[in-house]
Amino acid sequence: MPIQNFDAIVIGAGQAGPALAARCSKEGLKTAVIERHDFGGTCVNVGCTPTKTLVASARAIRLAQRGAEFGFDIGRLRVDMARVKARKDAIVKPSREGVEAWMRGLKDAEVIVGDARFVAPATIEVNGRQLTAPRIFLNVGGRSLRPALAGIDRVKTLDNVSILELDAVPEHLVIVGGSYIGLEFAQMMRRFGAAVTVVEKSARLLAREDADVSEAIRGILEAEGVRFELGAECLSLDQDGEQIAVGAACGTDKPVIRGSHVLLAVGRRPNTDGLGLDLAGIRIDERGYIVVDDQCRTSAQGVWAVGDCNGRGAFTHTAWNDHEIVVANLFDQDPRRLSDRIPCYALFIDPALGRIGLNEAEARASGRKVLQAKMPMQRVSRAREAGETQGFMKVLVDAETQLLLGAAILGLNGDEVVHGMLDVMAAKQPYTVISRSMPIHPTVSELVPTLLQQLKPLD
Repeated sequence: MPIQNFDAIVIGAGQAGPALAARCSKEGLKTAVIERHDFGGTCVNVGCTPTKTLVASARAIRLAQRGAEFGFDIGRLRVDMARVKARKDAIVKPSREGVEAWMRGLKDAEVIVGDARFVAPATIEVNGRQLTAPRIFLNVGGRSLRPALAGIDRVKTLDNVSILELDAVPEHLVIVGGSYIGLEFAQMMRRFGAAVTVVEKSARLLAREDADVSEAIRGILEAEGVRFELGAECLSLDQDGEQIAVGAACGTDKPVIRGSHVLLAVGRRPNTDGLGLDLAGIRIDERGYIVVDDQCRTSAQGVWAVGDCNGRGAFTHTAWNDHEIVVANLFDQDPRRLSDRIPCYALFIDPALGRIGLNEAEARASGRKVLQAKMPMQRVSRAREAGETQGFMKVLVDAETQLLLGAAILGLNGDEVVHGMLDVMAAKQPYTVISRSMPIHPTVSELVPTLLQQLKPLD
């Protein structure tokens, strides 16, 4: 079989892949873009875009339910899940089609739809063709992990993909896993009208967060009627007539939760199986993630891994930043590194959690002298005026350097407000840059300088 030569091959059209292909095209490189399914990857098709669209519908419903607080009454409210789904689909479709049109319109690029795998170093096989290039970029993403639970093969379960196709509200949704994804769906489906129970193996939610953050999130969701079964060490599934029985503890007297639907939200795994990585000399770790260096290079010459598959971040923004790091080093003589970036993410319940940098445990473990400040959202005029006073702001500062170490903002617009502190951290400027500023009133951000003026030693 003759081997076709390209200057670059991009496998996977998620967040990082298309941008890499576009840059290769701009550099005049003959590029092959290979995608086996939907263009846009997880974020566009089954992640950020559809879920945040559903979150927006759920928030609108919740506000309508609270009409009396704001001085109006809409009468009986009815959720039409088919219409909610149709709105979601109408937003996802043009986003996906836009990515594909972008790729097909690139100069010197060929789009190939099919499954790609390595058959030798620097050699890819797809649709009966063999391709080679001195630059190969892997952007193959990840998928929902299916855990080895007792009885799992006897029942029908949902994952983050299939739950998006529901056109009717579940009677009782049982969510296995109190993960970030699981909690977003918990609140969303509860607002749509489902009974929701979250079953979590750990003693508390979101173990990577500080205990006060975890407890506050639990309180927010419980106030809306989400139920929790924590410390569920012996999980099992079984069919019970038309319902699914979820065992949540060990022993003969274990409690059983019966639901109409079960969502599995216990983690993700990379899409690296079936890629023939061993034939290419590409090393993976024990969980299947591709091992990369500080600039996303794999163990094989001329091969980079970006996005979820490299285990260096599980977010759209980390995937995009992977692409930025690769092109900076490859084309711009700019030695950017993965280790330079500041951890940041959000939990998109309502109100949202914005998180940057270190948590309390990490700050203590660093050996630094740490200052902390914490204030409730009730202190924010804009939050009181909007009727959104749940949550709090918390920040950590290095006492000696005055540099920000981390922050958690759980509250109205917390996912946006936190970026002001993130920018100062990235600029390596002291916290006084913010604490001495004059913010606009009335905004949520105006509390941040006040928060930073209340710093005290961390207990």
